[in-house]
Amino acid sequence: MPPPSTESGRIELRLRLEDKATLKRAASLRRLDLTGYILGAMLPKAKAEIAESERLTLSARDSLRVLALLENPPEAPARLVRATRAGRTLR
Repeated sequence: MPPPSTESGRIELRLRLEDKATLKRAASLRRLDLTGYILGAMLPKAKAEIAESERLTLSARDSLRVLALLENPPEAPARLVRATRAGRTLR
């Protein structure tokens, strides 16, 4: 995830005059300003793309493997057990 921005939130967009006119006309038909129209169209799409990129889809075989490991986890390595008992973290 990119670091938070300290900018004002302003975005500049360069486009052809015809494209701007099309966007402005569509916005006016919805009784929105250009910013509201663009945000209304793009924010849901951006949120969906973020959610999709953060979701992990497993095959049926992999799902069964994960469930099996959760039900019967492997034994912890001796080094991890010693570090836990000593109250330390592994490096």
